[in-house]
Amino acid sequence: MSNTKKILVGEDSSVIINLTKSVLAFENYEMKAARNGKQVLEMLEKEDFDLILMDISMPVMDGASCTQAIRKLDDPKKSKLPIIAISGNVNNYTMDEFRKFGFDDFIQKPLDFDKVLATVKKHLS
Repeated sequence: MSNTKKILVGEDSSVIINLTKSVLAFENYEMKAARNGKQVLEMLEKEDFDLILMDISMPVMDGASCTQAIRKLDDPKKSKLPIIAISGNVNNYTMDEFRKFGFDDFIQKPLDFDKVLATVKKHLS
């Protein structure tokens, strides 16, 4: 049985998806990507994940709306998944505001990949 942790990344930038995938692969995390919040919800319906990295600003459905939808899911395991916001934070949200949206943590863009790994590890340990 594999103990590989699966991470779902909701992000519309191919560059960030590819960099994140490379960084997470160093720690043997398996990563799947969705381009918008609607795709995140669709993938979550079909598969189990251990953590979600979620961009705030995405087309179709933004990260905050998607996170709120996840928190309302009937499946207790999926509704309580650790969700980490990724954002340039142009709205200057505070950590309290991110928590009100349902996020467990926040990582500022441009991404510091040491911080990404440290934050992911913190929520998966």
